[in-house]
Amino acid sequence: MNELARRVGGVRAFNRMYTRVIGALDEGLVGSAHSLSEARVLYELAREGVGEVADLRNRLDLDAGYASRLLAKLEAQELLVRGRSDTDARRQTVSLTERGLTTQQALERDTEAQIEALLGTLTEADQRRLLSAMDTISTLLGDRPKDPALVLRPPRAGDYGWIVQRHGELYGEEHGYNAEFEALVARVVADYVSATGTPGHACWIAELDGNPVGSVMCVRADDTGATAKLRLLLVEPSARGTGLGRRLVTECVAFARTSGYREMELWTQSELSAARGLYKRVGFELGSSEPHQSWGRTDLVSEVWRMPLTPQRPIA
Repeated sequence: MNELARRVGGVRAFNRMYTRVIGALDEGLVGSAHSLSEARVLYELAREGVGEVADLRNRLDLDAGYASRLLAKLEAQELLVRGRSDTDARRQTVSLTERGLTTQQALERDTEAQIEALLGTLTEADQRRLLSAMDTISTLLGDRPKDPALVLRPPRAGDYGWIVQRHGELYGEEHGYNAEFEALVARVVADYVSATGTPGHACWIAELDGNPVGSVMCVRADDTGATAKLRLLLVEPSARGTGLGRRLVTECVAFARTSGYREMELWTQSELSAARGLYKRVGFELGSSEPHQSWGRTDLVSEVWRMPLTPQRPIA
């Protein structure tokens, strides 16, 4: 079996398992006074308030005839009312009655109780793993927002561990670096945390729609206080090509400049072409290079890049 066939088989196996789980959850709704389709209509109307029938059909992917019969049944039960749009009489609207809202709230409580019971079969750690996996699937296969919310913020609890973990994972997957590299990152992070409160030190975590997707640090390079060092720049694959790397670097450079440093430097590897291109565009220049054997690799070339901070230099 080739790799593609193995992956296709994995997706199909997941689909079968997921269908069984969702089917078990849906049986509770089907066993109530309302079918699954009816419950979904009530849920959408409770979430949106008054809506147009055409929009409701599109959200639930309902055939026009089936949707009409479904709404007529719920209307006969006095759970919803239909009317005409104030702006276009050709368009039909639908909204819940008080009875419909009460019914939907009861269905919602039943659904939440079922899901709580399902989660209750898992440990706390496994619940977090499950929700993280669901979030990953939703991000990769769901509808992505056109303008995702990107923020840079200081680290919070758990972020330093995330920096170490993601450096270890990404550089292992993409460049074959072994655990020694992850240990190096851990030491850099530990040194930074130990120096918490030191003037001229800062760390940024980039979040995209609430999920960490990048990091960078500014630290003092030596005891003179004249040189800043940019460290641990990371951009998740999902955020590459968005300009996030440039934003992290320019934020770090701006902080170093306003902190009074006269120069900034960084240490990287010659094979990291995307990062090197970014550093050059921002204004860094290659200062020196040296071959070395590290992290399970024998063909590496380290590089030191530098940029003067005074007088202020325009960023291209």
